[in-house]
Amino acid sequence: MATLLRLSSICRTSTGFAKKSLLMRPAVCWAQNHHMLQIAQIHTSPNQHAASKTASTHWTSERILSATLLGLLPAAYMYPGAVMDYSLAAALTLHGHWGLGQVVTDYVHGDTKTKMANASLYALSAVTFAGLCYFNYHDVGICKAVAMLWSL
Repeated sequence: MATLLRLSSICRTSTGFAKKSLLMRPAVCWAQNHHMLQIAQIHTSPNQHAASKTASTHWTSERILSATLLGLLPAAYMYPGAVMDYSLAAALTLHGHWGLGQVVTDYVHGDTKTKMANASLYALSAVTFAGLCYFNYHDVGICKAVAMLWSL
């Protein structure tokens, strides 16, 4: 059994010639295909795309931090100081954390191993940041230390 169906119920975004001539003519389709055409009109909700948006935002944040580091390193050489030392400590720690996090995601498999690796990564990042802050507070700081290494 055939069903008459307007093509405009399938194609909503046509303009010009197709809108005037083609969409006004009925199309013939079989009854078993009519169900498929109705399913094709169902739209997914935005909640199903939330994970990809989060990943996109994370990827963008990583790129912004990397670009910021490109400007922060020469600025640290030209204007050394406490603000620059702590900014470098935070940026380098976050950059390393995100980079090693991708290594854990790509190469560590298994539920328990992944949880252990992520816990170790957070501990390593916390110790790294604390160590850099300790070095900045009790010693010469990151900027002066690098300048001293270059003067050797």
